[in-house]
Amino acid sequence: MALAARFWRFLPWARAVFPGPWLSRGVAGSRGQCCTWRLRGSEVMGNLGSVKRSLLFSALPYLGFETFQVFSQAAVVHATAKVFRVEEILEQADYLYESGETEKLYQLLTQYKESEDAELLWRLARASRDIAQLSGTSEEEKKLLVYEALEYAKRALEKNESSFAAHKWYAICISDVGDYEGIKAKIANAYIIKEHFEKAIELNPKDATSIHLMGIWCYTFAEIPWYQRRIAKMLFATPPSSTYEEALGYFHRAEQVDPNFYSKNLLLLGKTYLKLHNKKLAAFWLMKAKDYPAHTEEDKQIQTEAAQLLTGFSDKN
Repeated sequence: MALAARFWRFLPWARAVFPGPWLSRGVAGSRGQCCTWRLRGSEVMGNLGSVKRSLLFSALPYLGFETFQVFSQAAVVHATAKVFRVEEILEQADYLYESGETEKLYQLLTQYKESEDAELLWRLARASRDIAQLSGTSEEEKKLLVYEALEYAKRALEKNESSFAAHKWYAICISDVGDYEGIKAKIANAYIIKEHFEKAIELNPKDATSIHLMGIWCYTFAEIPWYQRRIAKMLFATPPSSTYEEALGYFHRAEQVDPNFYSKNLLLLGKTYLKLHNKKLAAFWLMKAKDYPAHTEEDKQIQTEAAQLLTGFSDKN
């Protein structure tokens, strides 16, 4: 009956047949007096069913409210369970990422690729990109994964423009796509990439990775070859540009936010000082990169590069 009451309240035809308030007519006059007509005994007996119906209908709104409360509570429980479920998935994803379980992470997150949650989506973009970079991934698969990653990052940004991670991974994925779209697209995308890295830093000034990536952007355009600069000037009135000093500023800032967070940041500090002809500071940071504990394949590659650059110092001296 409670369900019937709830739905009755929302049926237009029911309200038309049973206009309310039902007990107002014949109960009180305009000044709170009794009704102006008298009911005969037969009329009272004859209207007993009407009185019962009136009492029943007067109870329906209350029962409907009770039912509404039950449904509301159920909706809250469902929403809460959904939040807990997302948080549980994110915890699993972060554990797999920290453990270096790239393929398992991708398998986990692709189950939720239709999700509307920005936190899930940018993690899926990252996982897709990581799979693309595995040595066993074919070139054809890599291209598909790179574009797939961009789509997930784009959706993450659409769902939450206040997510620094969504901005960061959108910029990274646009940069990856540039490898397949030619130099004109790559240069045009550089403005977009910079914009989103800067936004990520604005939203989270304590994220060392975003700051480091902005440093890489500056370093890349500081060392761009002369012929590429000429092409850029032909295509754009004001092509993107930067300096090694700007790059150095970002690398140092990243290190201040989170010391020794990434072996590549140490390496690039050393390489940037080399570009600025400061061998003493270059050697200092390259030594730190060489001695950095190797947890990943990239760390090992960085150790090797740092050692080679340091050996070059010795040979020249």
